[in-house]
Amino acid sequence: MHEAIDLRYRSCQKELLDKDDIPFKDIRQNMQELNTINTWLGGHAITLAGFKKLLSTKNSIHVCEIGCGDGNNLYQLYKWCKKNNVEFSCTGIDIKPECIENAQQDYTIENANWIAQDYKTVVFETKPDIIFSSLFCHHFKDEELIEQLQWTQQYASVGFFINDLQRNWFAYHSIKILTNFFSSSYLVKNDAPLSVARGFYKNEWIELLNEAGIKNYSVEWRWAFRYLIVVNNEQVV
Repeated sequence: MHEAIDLRYRSCQKELLDKDDIPFKDIRQNMQELNTINTWLGGHAITLAGFKKLLSTKNSIHVCEIGCGDGNNLYQLYKWCKKNNVEFSCTGIDIKPECIENAQQDYTIENANWIAQDYKTVVFETKPDIIFSSLFCHHFKDEELIEQLQWTQQYASVGFFINDLQRNWFAYHSIKILTNFFSSSYLVKNDAPLSVARGFYKNEWIELLNEAGIKNYSVEWRWAFRYLIVVNNEQVV
C-alpha cells in the first residue's frame, strides 16, 4: 500500500526495488517491462537527446551510466553510435551484481566495461567523457542527490545528464491505471506510480543543482512527464 499521496512534496516511501530481498527473476521482469515503457513513452529518446547535447563534434566517446540496470540504455546509445560512425566505449555501474551479469548476457556491446559496485566507490583510471543516469535519481533523498551531482560533475570530463520523472498528478494516476491493466510485475505495479511520487518539479532540480554548486546547467521538460538535466563542464549549455 502506498502512503496517502500529497504531490506537493516528494514521497519518502521506499520502492520495493530498493529492498535487498527481492528475487532477481522479479527484478529482471521489472527491467524488461521498464524497457518497454521507456520505448513507448519516449524515455530512450530523452536519453539520446541528452547524449547528443554533450557529444558535440566528437567522433570518439566514453560514456558511463550509473545505476545501469540491465544495460539497455547503454545498448541504445551503442546502436546509435555504430550507425553514425562514432567510436563508442562505455562503463555500466550498478550496485546489484545480478544486473551486471544480466547486462553482460543480454547485450553485445564492443568496448564495454561492467562494474558491480556502488558508484560512489568506483575509481576511474581515465575519466569518462559523459556520465548519465536514467530513472535513478528519484531513488535518493535530496541530500544524497546533492552529493551525487557533485560526484558526477567531478568525474565527467565533458559533462553529464539526467533523465528522470516529473512529479505530476496526471502522470501518477495514468501510470497507476496503465500498469494495473497491462503489467504482470508486482514491482512495476507498486513502484511505477510511487516513482512518480518520488519525482521532481523543475524548481526542485534548480535548487539541488545550485546547492551542489553547479553553474552550467539546463533543465528541460520532455514528454512523457520527464526532465532532462544537462550539465556541460566545458561551456554553458
